[in-house]
Amino acid sequence: MSEDRSGNESDDKSWLEKIALMFSSHPHSRHDLEDVLSIAAENEVIDQDARSIMEGAMKVSDMQARDIMVPRAQMVVIKSESTLEELLPQIIRSAHSRYPVIGDSPDNILGILLAKDLLPQILNKDRSDFKVEELLRPTVVVPESKRLNVLLREFRENRNHMAIVIDEYGGVAGLVTIEDVLEEIVGEIEDETDAEEDHYIRKISDEDYFIKALTPIEDFNEYFKTKFSDEEFDTIGGLVIQAFGHMPARNEVTLIDHFEFQVINADQRKIHSLRMRPASGE
Repeated sequence: MSEDRSGNESDDKSWLEKIALMFSSHPHSRHDLEDVLSIAAENEVIDQDARSIMEGAMKVSDMQARDIMVPRAQMVVIKSESTLEELLPQIIRSAHSRYPVIGDSPDNILGILLAKDLLPQILNKDRSDFKVEELLRPTVVVPESKRLNVLLREFRENRNHMAIVIDEYGGVAGLVTIEDVLEEIVGEIEDETDAEEDHYIRKISDEDYFIKALTPIEDFNEYFKTKFSDEEFDTIGGLVIQAFGHMPARNEVTLIDHFEFQVINADQRKIHSLRMRPASGE
């Protein structure tokens, strides 16, 4: 027993010395830090989830808002002249909690509407004087080059959850949320709209669908009356990765038969969610 303890202590000392050596010599690169995390995970000082989060935090420090933003063409926006009856179906269908409100053009962002601010209006029987503009919160605007670690700190300090991303000419390029940034660190976050585990497919519009990458191909075929093979892959995410021929990044697009799949959320290991629509011209 004493010999076993001695051997374990020797092993512990070995990897502890490696970590101590790395820190004592001041790591000069990300590779040095990754070595430290690798050794710590291998020796169960931290688990793989903790390691993944730490590596995600390092990755975020090198990323910019343009890397994860929802592109302008995919933003769900509300027009300032909308009536309550017009905008409620849109909010129910998209199931977001915050919406940019635009004026006479998509570049004219007047403010941010919180879905919860509509609750008193729904209970109000007299809606003749309803005006979206009276419910707006201030808009946070950031450049495409905004670093995500800085943006996350500002989100936390100012208690904001959404920012409008603008390009070098001052036009709207997209939007980014605090959840988008956090998902780059910890992976996909399920929110209150994803209450059911088997809610793999969500209709956004008549020809636009949100698809979880874990959707079984059999379920996809049943929903869309398609005949994709499930002999090689079980999930639609596996089928999409095969079509790309590589691990795709966010916003990459590929075609499978008559469907266009766009990556909504992905990390270095897997795709989390997709947007699907019939291919143009089909």
